[in-house]
Amino acid sequence: MTKRLERLQQLQDILISRATGGDTGDEDYKKLRIEFLRDSAVKDHLPQFVINHNELSKFWGFIQPKFKTYKERRVFIWDEFASLIAFLEQNIVEAQPADDNISAILVNFDAEHVHIAWQKALERRNKDPEAAITMARTLIESVCKHILDEAGIPHTDKDDLPKLYKKTAKQLNMAPEQHQEEVFKQILGGCQTIIEGLGTLRNKLSDAHGKSKKAIKPSVRHAALAVNLAGSMAAFLIAAWQERTFKNNS
Repeated sequence: MTKRLERLQQLQDILISRATGGDTGDEDYKKLRIEFLRDSAVKDHLPQFVINHNELSKFWGFIQPKFKTYKERRVFIWDEFASLIAFLEQNIVEAQPADDNISAILVNFDAEHVHIAWQKALERRNKDPEAAITMARTLIESVCKHILDEAGIPHTDKDDLPKLYKKTAKQLNMAPEQHQEEVFKQILGGCQTIIEGLGTLRNKLSDAHGKSKKAIKPSVRHAALAVNLAGSMAAFLIAAWQERTFKNNS
């Protein structure tokens, strides 16, 4: 079971508990509701009462007069969640093992821009390779810009991805030239090469530019490579930034 499915069932359990006289805290409900409303793969399938009611007290005002018995309320909530749960169960096979771990990191870092870019990349990975490659680059750009903004490092819209990454890497002490050990220089140099490769892949194979008759059309494997690399690099950068911030504040 994926973490997304587990958290959806947690949301369902909270609503059932409230509908059947349970003493359930509002904070978990609010957090889960916002998480799924920002999840573009899920939000259109959410029960309407979740969309309409941002507090459990408001949900109670909806469910209490609608059904007299606890059993009726449980069955109603189960039925309303059934299609979404089935949808997620059917799509588990399409997900990569690391997807949920990366999603958890990105949504906690920035749900509004970074996590949305990741979700769009995942949605398009198997269905629209060109768009997925574009979103893979957008994801890394967004992470770099967020870190630079938080660090107070200036950047402009004219900065391309390699330049943004080099500024970010230097801030995080991840630039190859900042290290003496050959193994670290090699690994961090490899990270830099991945970023440069994502930029080149996007320019060559994505939908960001017009195409000639001889243009190569990307396949699903190209998109999977770009999205998986971008997700891993985004999570790595965020972890490094959060560790640095924690050390500076402790």
